Amino acid sequence: MSAAANEIILHNYPQSPVAEKVRVGLGIKGLSWRSVEIPRLPPKPMLVKLTGGYRRTPVMQIGADIYCDSQAILRELERRHPSPTFFPGNSEGLMWNLSRWTDGALFDLSVKIVLGAAGENLPKDFAEDRGRLYLGPDWAEGLKAANAELPHLVAQLRATLTWLEQQLSDGRPFLLGDAPAAIDAQFFHVIWFVHGRWTESNQLLAEFPHVLRWEDTVGRIGHGTMTAMSAEDAIDRARRCTPVECDPETGNDPQGLKAGMAVVVSPDVDGGEQPVEGRVVAASPDTITLHRTDPDAGDVQVHFPRAGYKVKVV
Repeated sequence: MSAAANEIILHNYPQSPVAEKVRVGLGIKGLSWRSVEIPRLPPKPMLVKLTGGYRRTPVMQIGADIYCDSQAILRELERRHPSPTFFPGNSEGLMWNLSRWTDGALFDLSVKIVLGAAGENLPKDFAEDRGRLYLGPDWAEGLKAANAELPHLVAQLRATLTWLEQQLSDGRPFLLGDAPAAIDAQFFHVIWFVHGRWTESNQLLAEFPHVLRWEDTVGRIGHGTMTAMSAEDAIDRARRCTPVECDPETGNDPQGLKAGMAVVVSPDVDGGEQPVEGRVVAASPDTITLHRTDPDAGDVQVHFPRAGYKVKVV
């Protein structure tokens, strides 16, 4: 297999907090990677040629394999590049369980604070897109409620910051000790987002000197070595590569998934997003892999997490 076929390509944009989580992960592992900058708002026609409709940020591509959601991305980076590990002290199981909260309720809380504080100052198209994505069909009322409940929302975030301050109070550089871990990236992207987007964040964070020290330490890890790549070149890369072989591993699946079944996959929330259609290549407790064909990208495999995603047999 050529070096190009193994090259990491991250489809992202600079302001994306979830992309920042993955970029920190790439920094922890000291990896070189290519960056394809995608639009902040739909439509994202070049990206969906690879994903089949998934529009969230980031998406990782390695050859003709497409990894959607930071869960799938971090898991694959650990599989391909196990050292240095994302999970020092055998912390993998705990981290994945905790990530369901950091990526879910905690990140949603940070979005409500940032969007709620911005109020009517948000650009209309951005408010409509992100409001629908994170607050559901009644997103306009959700934004009003977030603005009205801002002190309550900040109190919830303050509790989390208090717990992080306690964890870091012995002077450790990272949350688990001397080595950076995936859990640092998981929390960092939320703090990075709030600190960079909410004008009152400095006042809140001043109460937590150890958290600020840790934020600076994680930020200094960097993002590995990045070089730019065009979307056209990324699609051409997919077309010229062959997807990796996967173990079907569909035994004992609660939904009875089998290789070859036609399914649709979508986030397990009502964000108004397009589901992705394809045929099952493999299904495990943590990952489902679909085969799909695009006129420009060719045959690709699209990998999704099982946690947080709905699979429907068609």
